[in-house]
Amino acid sequence: MESATTISQELFTTNNLWILISTAFVFIMHLGFACVESGFVQKKNVINIIFKNTMIPAIGLLTYAIMGFNLMYPGADFAGGFFGFAGFGISTDEAGLTSAYNPGYTYWSDFIFQGMFAATCATIVSGAVAERIKLVPFFIFTIIFVMLIYPIIGMWHWGGGWLKVAGFHDFAGSSLVHSVGGWGALAGAIVLGPRIGKFVGNSVRPIPGHSIPLATIGVFLLWFGWYGFNGGSVLSADPALLSLVFVTTSLGAAAGAVTAFFTSYFMFKSYDVSMVLNGILGGLVGITAGADVITPMESIIIGGIAGILIPFSVVFFDKIKIDDPVGATSVHLVCGVWGTLATGIFGEGKSLVSQLIGVGAIGAFAFGTAFLIFYILKVTTGIRVTEDYEERGLDITEHEMEAYKI
Repeated sequence: MESATTISQELFTTNNLWILISTAFVFIMHLGFACVESGFVQKKNVINIIFKNTMIPAIGLLTYAIMGFNLMYPGADFAGGFFGFAGFGISTDEAGLTSAYNPGYTYWSDFIFQGMFAATCATIVSGAVAERIKLVPFFIFTIIFVMLIYPIIGMWHWGGGWLKVAGFHDFAGSSLVHSVGGWGALAGAIVLGPRIGKFVGNSVRPIPGHSIPLATIGVFLLWFGWYGFNGGSVLSADPALLSLVFVTTSLGAAAGAVTAFFTSYFMFKSYDVSMVLNGILGGLVGITAGADVITPMESIIIGGIAGILIPFSVVFFDKIKIDDPVGATSVHLVCGVWGTLATGIFGEGKSLVSQLIGVGAIGAFAFGTAFLIFYILKVTTGIRVTEDYEERGLDITEHEMEAYKI
């Protein structure tokens, strides 16, 4: 592997600075998730969802440092494999200039950028299981999922594993991050069951979130952070590719908003801002897998189809009585799978067969392990709060405080 000293100091400094700026962008996405999820839950559960979204990045960084990073990037000895582990903890030379995967930035920058990605999976799950899951069992799930499941799947492609060899392409994580979290969200929602009163007979009872303005702030924070999420995944400050990724990311989000607007109006005969907000996120998730290998006009198609999928997916999950308060399964799972497959359809030199194999393998492992973890927790510690706690709200019953006094 080429060493950092073979490129100019100026280029090395520029690349490293961009990776760290991107890291800060991705960090802000956790605030975005907290705002989106807080806005889409009831007022009586705001403290609980904020508490989870505050702890998740902390848990994610610590578990990723302890072993997740070395599971995801085990080194050349495990290239092309299904599993590898380079040891516990993170360490390098005194200067931190021994990144084995890219000569353009330091080992420490490599770790912290990837570490910010790691907790995103659990953040996605937290929205789908909101308003009825116990706090401690959820944190146990988070530790296992972020420390073991996400890094193993990430190693299959980004760590040089078998999916990389098979020609699978996921630039910034439509599948490796978003669908992994989406599969976990689906498993959690199934094992937990719906909120009290959500489904009555064959009818669906809407349980609206308490603050659409807060959710809107969250969506725009996420869109802002996505420039680091996708832009940082260039892994350098390369001007041509970086500017292309910014354009495809922006157009995908915009197209998702517009098509979700028209589709939801056609279906519900109302101007549903929640569908537009999730359409933006769906477009962003959809574009993430191929943002580096598709044209700007293709990004409009991919993001636009993602926006169309959002309202249909929300209705589908309601029909099969899977309760997802924030639409995480629709945004991150459905649009993540679509974006990954779309890369095989539109991406130059990319194989739809390889993308299908990746989607199937990632889905089976992520859903299977998440379901198993949730089920074991259900039959041991229990994962759902009592009916009394759920009806009174988790803010008072689990945290003994309220988000609002009025």
